[in-house]
Amino acid sequence: MSFQQGLSGLNAASKNLEVIGNNVANSSTVGFKQSQAQFADVFANSLTGAGASQIGIGTKLNAVVQQYTQGNVTASNNPLDIAINGGGFFVMDVNGAPFYSRNGQFQLNKEGYIVNASGARLTGYSVDSNGDIPTSGGTPEPLKISAGDLAPRPTGGVMPVPQTLPPKSTEPIQALLNLNSGSVSPSAVAPVTFNHADPKTYNDSTSVSVFDSLGNLHILQTYYVKDPTAAGTWEVFGVLDPDLIGSTSVSVGTLTFDSSGKLVTSPSTTTAIGFPAYATGGVDPNLIIDFEGTTQFGSKFSVNKLTQDGFSSGRLSGFTTESDGTITGNYTNGNTATLGKVALASFANPNGLQSLGNNLWAATAASGNALVGSPNSGSLGVLQSSAVEDSNVDLTAELVNMITAQRIYQANAQTIKTQDQVMQTLVNLR
Repeated sequence: MSFQQGLSGLNAASKNLEVIGNNVANSSTVGFKQSQAQFADVFANSLTGAGASQIGIGTKLNAVVQQYTQGNVTASNNPLDIAINGGGFFVMDVNGAPFYSRNGQFQLNKEGYIVNASGARLTGYSVDSNGDIPTSGGTPEPLKISAGDLAPRPTGGVMPVPQTLPPKSTEPIQALLNLNSGSVSPSAVAPVTFNHADPKTYNDSTSVSVFDSLGNLHILQTYYVKDPTAAGTWEVFGVLDPDLIGSTSVSVGTLTFDSSGKLVTSPSTTTAIGFPAYATGGVDPNLIIDFEGTTQFGSKFSVNKLTQDGFSSGRLSGFTTESDGTITGNYTNGNTATLGKVALASFANPNGLQSLGNNLWAATAASGNALVGSPNSGSLGVLQSSAVEDSNVDLTAELVNMITAQRIYQANAQTIKTQDQVMQTLVNLR
């Protein structure tokens, strides 16, 4: 029996060394989870029942269990590298079948899909026709963040990711100003007619960049003329591209303030300002100015806010991944657009996953079905862009375990050697 006990111990120590060696070999593998060999004792059944002095016949390898503790997160120079901080697995598509990984080293293939080194595609949620991520999530599909140049957004279905962002014509302009109540009207001494080329015919002016339907840049200059007879009343004029020969002014409307300096009436925010057409081939911007919040106080003219929503076309120049998995594209025109959202999966029993190599696991009956959702929800962790999760192998501890396993192997070999000496003694008896 001692031979069998020692032989089982040698086999167990050898398996333990194999597990430790695999951990050490993968100490630099991104997303790797170290394994632990677990053993069980072995007893022989007695025909007459278990005795009080029953002696075991050795040990056996019961299971090799992976330890899903968090690895260190290290910054990288690749904007597509993604680290999971917390629970969950990336959902990878391999020929239409889902597999799971903690390795977040990704790159773009020639078709624009986000893939790992083995070509497995990262899956997530695509934007809809409005450029939004559906709140219900939907079924994850391979993420594609480069689809070439596009026409304007379709009226329905999944929105392909634009590599060129189409231009947008200016619509509302938000203007938050303060007009000086102490200003003297240009017509206070002698009546004058407004002329944008003559600074003596208006009190103050300011400008804002606007865009037509083709993304051509224009300058909208607005002018403010205090009424000489009606207190708290200002006439507003506008000129599109005032430096162009032949540019003409347009009356925007009237601003009226009460005795406390608050805006009482302003130009309609539903009627666009009409301007002459320019030879750009595009439709003129729909210039509607919203003066809500503008004041008339006894201080200098000031522009507190002057914004518009138009922009020229832009090329996709980069992207970032937010903590909730949202992939945001950065364009050369300074705008951003949502390109998609990374999905994560969790399992009731991660130790039931089947290791397939290439940093992939597969779901099994023991692991349960994958619960797929958005990062930073439920038990799923958050994502960190331009970073990777290192292997969770503690190299120092593994080297100490290796020494211990070696000693155990030697001790079991010694039991076989001792039993051999006992047998030799019995054979030599006369």
